[in-house]
Amino acid sequence: MNTTSRTLGRRQTLAGLLGLGLNAATPVALAQRPVQLRLGSLVPKNSLYHQSLLELGESWRAAQGGNARFTVFTDGSQGGEAEMARRMRIGQLQGALMSVVGLREIEPTVAAMQNLPLLFRSWEEVDHVREKMRPSLEARFAERGFVVLGWGDAGWVRFFSRQRAVRPDDFKGMKFFAWGSEPEQQEIMKSLGYTPVPLETADILPAMQTGMIEVVPSTPYFALAGQIFNTAQHMLEINWAPIVGALVITKKAWDEMSPAGQQALRAGGERAGTQMRTQARREVDEAVDAMKKRGLTVHRPTPEQMREWDALAERLYPRIRGTMVPAATFDEVFAHLRAFRSGRSR
Repeated sequence: MNTTSRTLGRRQTLAGLLGLGLNAATPVALAQRPVQLRLGSLVPKNSLYHQSLLELGESWRAAQGGNARFTVFTDGSQGGEAEMARRMRIGQLQGALMSVVGLREIEPTVAAMQNLPLLFRSWEEVDHVREKMRPSLEARFAERGFVVLGWGDAGWVRFFSRQRAVRPDDFKGMKFFAWGSEPEQQEIMKSLGYTPVPLETADILPAMQTGMIEVVPSTPYFALAGQIFNTAQHMLEINWAPIVGALVITKKAWDEMSPAGQQALRAGGERAGTQMRTQARREVDEAVDAMKKRGLTVHRPTPEQMREWDALAERLYPRIRGTMVPAATFDEVFAHLRAFRSGRSR
C-alpha cells in the first residue's frame, strides 16, 4: 500500500470513529439540554392571566422533567404583539398569549373573531362562531408552524375618552389610539373622518397623559389595570367588539417536548383559556364599578344613538371584507351567525 493510500485510509478511519462518537453522544446531549418555554404577553404582572400562565407552566415543568425551564414575560416587556410574533419566528420566544392583533401576524383569517364591530351580540355568539371555526383555524396555524394551546378572551371593547362622546360624530376630531401593526384599520378610520395615532400598548398611558391621543378603545379590565381611566374619564358603554386571543407556541418548541410534556401543556392551555374567558366576562362589571368610584363617567347610548353606531358598522363591513378580514372568512362568520340566530328564533 503506498503512502497516499495509507494516509487516506487513516483519514477515513478517523472520520468513521468521530462519526460514531458524535452519533453516540447525540442522545445524551439532547437528553441533557434543558427544554425552554419562554412566553411573551401584554398582560399585567400578577393579573389573573399571568397567574393562569404560571399554573400552566408548573404543570408542564412537572410533566416534562427537572431540566425544563418556564418563563413568562408580562407587561409587553418583549414588545408589542407583532414584535412577539417576530420573536417567536426567530426563536427568542417559544410562545405567546396574544389577541387577534398579534395572531393575525401569523394567520390572517383569525381577524374575523375580533375585527367586525358590533357584529356579535353576546358571548354565546362569540363562543359559537369560535368553536365552529376552531378546527380550520388551528389547522391553518399548524401549517404556519404554530400550535394553538387554548383560546381566551378579555372582555368587550369600550371607548374611553378625555371628553364626553356618545355619537360616532362626537369622536371625529379626537385622536384615537390605533395598533401600529394594523395599517388597514388606520386607512379605514381616516377615510371615515377619524384620526388614528399608531402606537404600541406600552405607549398608551403616556400618550394619553400628554394629549397625544384622546380616545382609547379598551376593555374595562385593561383600562383599570393600565390606569387609562385616570385621564380618559368618560366611557361609552357599547360592546364594540370582543377581544379574542389564544395561547400559541412554535411547532419547533412543541416537537422538542416529551409526549408527557405535550399532553400537560395541551391540557393546561385548554384549562387556562377557560379560566380566562370565565373571569374576563365576570370582571367587566367589577372593573367598571371600581372605575366609577374613582371618577369615571359612564355614558349609555340612547336607541337613536345606537342606530347611528349600527349604521357606522354597516358602512365598515364592506371596507373590512377583503382587507382586514379575508373575504371567504368574513362570509363564513356571517353564515355561522345567521344559522345560530335562526336556531335561537325557533
